[in-house]
Amino acid sequence: MKYRRLSKEQFEELHKEFINFLATQSITADEWTNLKANRPELAEQELDMFSDLIWEGVLGQVEYIEHFSPQQLHMFHLGEDNMHVIAIKINDDSINLHTTEGYTWLKENLLNDAVEFFNATKEYSKEPLSDKFNLIEQGGNITKGELYNYFKKLIG
Repeated sequence: MKYRRLSKEQFEELHKEFINFLATQSITADEWTNLKANRPELAEQELDMFSDLIWEGVLGQVEYIEHFSPQQLHMFHLGEDNMHVIAIKINDDSINLHTTEGYTWLKENLLNDAVEFFNATKEYSKEPLSDKFNLIEQGGNITKGELYNYFKKLIG
């Protein structure tokens, strides 16, 4: 397995797609029931293959990922050849970006001495999709890039 198995909720959401996937593997509903009961290791392999297939499709489409921590915000633009990050660090432990108050404070105090901006570009490894997946596994959220683009215009 290359990525992570989808959660039960994700499988339920993708029920129709999973049925189509099984059909491409020439596995009927009865065969799937039999496989789960009598050859669970093969059923597990099918779940893993489907999960990887879904992850690859999603990761291939991802353009922006954001990661919030209490005093930092990382906004990634995932280009074709590299990723660009705009990072904001708050040098004040009393500000917590996970709270509405902390996020509001940031919006109102972008020029405060406690706020630092960074930006950098990084080349992908040999596995760009794995690089994207790792950002998500570390707590990043796929977004449409509104924050990234706002700050890109702001810092030039």
